[in-house]
Amino acid sequence: MSKRIPNYALYGQAALPAWQDLLHLEWISERGDMHQREIKPHQHDSLLQIVYIRNGEGEVSLENSRMGFRAPCLILLPQRTVHAFRYSPETDGPVITAAQRPLESMARILSSDLLALMQRPAVVSLPWDADGNEPVWPLIQLIQAEAHSQERGNVAAGHALLLALLVHVVRLEQPVPIPRPANGKRSQLLGQFRELVDTHFKQHWPLGLYAEALGVTPATLGRACREGLGESPTAIISERVVREAQRQLAYTALDIQQIARELGFADAAYFSRFFRKQVGLKPSEFRSAFRHAGKP
Repeated sequence: MSKRIPNYALYGQAALPAWQDLLHLEWISERGDMHQREIKPHQHDSLLQIVYIRNGEGEVSLENSRMGFRAPCLILLPQRTVHAFRYSPETDGPVITAAQRPLESMARILSSDLLALMQRPAVVSLPWDADGNEPVWPLIQLIQAEAHSQERGNVAAGHALLLALLVHVVRLEQPVPIPRPANGKRSQLLGQFRELVDTHFKQHWPLGLYAEALGVTPATLGRACREGLGESPTAIISERVVREAQRQLAYTALDIQQIARELGFADAAYFSRFFRKQVGLKPSEFRSAFRHAGKP
């Protein structure tokens, strides 16, 4: 048994970089039947999933809670939600996977209810028959078309349709909330720590400064990160720096020295050594591999 809860992109597949946009739709039967209708505990570090159960029934484990579900219903799985499934042979329906951060950015502007919905795991019973005439079915068909499209802007279009789908859910009666893990204080601390890292990673704050800003000792912060996330605080900070470096290398024309300076490194050579240690490639090698990915 793994010492850590697996972090996947799609179940069984290596996680994508958190900065990479994603829109994907597949049916439960496409992947679940490969795993004997049992999906073991895992999480998606930066992805939101919406599972539309149109047929069948089963049991879902969300964080520290288990509950049964029966069609028709929607299961909402925000990023970093540890979840698992067991379900009957006839269970089927679409599973929509999308990058959570851009969706949250739009929801913050549009609706606080929408933002709250996509931040808590929930099972939502639906007041209609899944017969093709349900009000969300045209939206799901359009999302599927965009997910399978190669047209420019398909991810943006899919995200807009997905927000419209979530608005329908908000309009329903309140979904059944899934209680937060028992250690709510630790979850709150980790959320605050991630927010601080997002704000100050370019300034290369030492661990003690993060702990001081959070009102805890470095040892307390370290223990919370290792127990809650399976990583040390310094590893989490390094991952955030690397993620931004990858984004800059992939999507900008900045040279290595400019990127190093943007990320708070005074010396480009040190930045290159840091990046290679974390990623296994030099920055120039990563940029080249990204730009040639998918080319014949």
